[in-house]
Amino acid sequence: MIRHPSQVLVICTRRIGDVLLATPVVRSLKTAYPKAEIDMLVFEGTEDVISADPDLKRVWTVAERPTVGAHVRLLRSIWRRYDLALSVLASDRPTVYAWAAGRSRMGILLPDRKSWWKRCLLNQWIPLDNRTIHTIAMNLRLVESLGIMPYATPTVEWRTEDEEQVRRLLCGSPGRYAVLHVSPKFVYKAWTVAGWVAVGRWLQGEGLMVVVTGGSAASERAYCDQVQRQLGEGSVNLAGQLGLPSMGYLLSRAALYIGTDTAVSHMAAAVGTPSVVLFGPSNPVKWGPWPKDFPLGETSPWKTKGSQRQGNVLLLQGEGDCVPCYAEGCGRHIDSLSECLQQLPAASVIDAARSMLSVKLSERREPLSIISGHV
Repeated sequence: MIRHPSQVLVICTRRIGDVLLATPVVRSLKTAYPKAEIDMLVFEGTEDVISADPDLKRVWTVAERPTVGAHVRLLRSIWRRYDLALSVLASDRPTVYAWAAGRSRMGILLPDRKSWWKRCLLNQWIPLDNRTIHTIAMNLRLVESLGIMPYATPTVEWRTEDEEQVRRLLCGSPGRYAVLHVSPKFVYKAWTVAGWVAVGRWLQGEGLMVVVTGGSAASERAYCDQVQRQLGEGSVNLAGQLGLPSMGYLLSRAALYIGTDTAVSHMAAAVGTPSVVLFGPSNPVKWGPWPKDFPLGETSPWKTKGSQRQGNVLLLQGEGDCVPCYAEGCGRHIDSLSECLQQLPAASVIDAARSMLSVKLSERREPLSIISGHV
């Protein structure tokens, strides 16, 4: 294994949240090897979350289902280009990419018989624990095996133009606001419109403006529209209007964040915003948002069962003996609802929000201030 690599590739070809949770690997490598050029390889459509990351020199993208020609071009472009290539995923393609790209290569793999051929492609591999270790802690076992000091908080960065965009969109609004990220990409992680409206009205009664956010898909915009229309004056709908770096800046200045199990919730936790995150069928041990500056000493900040708080994050889990079931909704597919979330009372979310709003002001970043008519 090369001791002081000058060029490193980190491979994470999966969803946006997975890419974000791989950034501690990048930060740890860059801290250990400050002169190294570090690149990432991710799926097309996920790169926005790392587009402002100062630790990265270049981001390669590949389609989730590339043509043979596109695959060949990628493999030619990365062939033995790097001193070190690391795959944080146990699946086939990331392992092949690591083999192609790195003169030395490492990865996370399942310790099963079927993975024998992938083990042959790597110089070193770490056995995957997919249930009892947080994704960040699992990823960082790669850098720990290199003798590198691990840094666990995900990297959320933005540019000056992202700050300016947020100020333009919130022109004339009060400085203190809460962000409700109401519409996850997948239905099985969704709460109820009635619940969001009840929480939003309570926040307005506490003197906060409510910023409703969601994705750019038509269904997500319509859902956010439905919530914001019922909240009326004292609320704004920014669904589909913000890139992820701009979202990071918006979150960093919020008095409170409330959302479900999404990449945006991981971002809110990482920037230190007091956060209430609603969890249903997902495993909090593996996927709970990592609180800002939480130490890596344990395998996860979270336990499997029950609502709990660590640092700036309160994880509010739906009730039921089946929770968490680790399935994608009660219908076992991403477009099915999860009853544990659908039945979560608004009063429980309001109680959690009240407790997180009491976080000392010294623990928060300053809110956006009004300057020359702009927020």
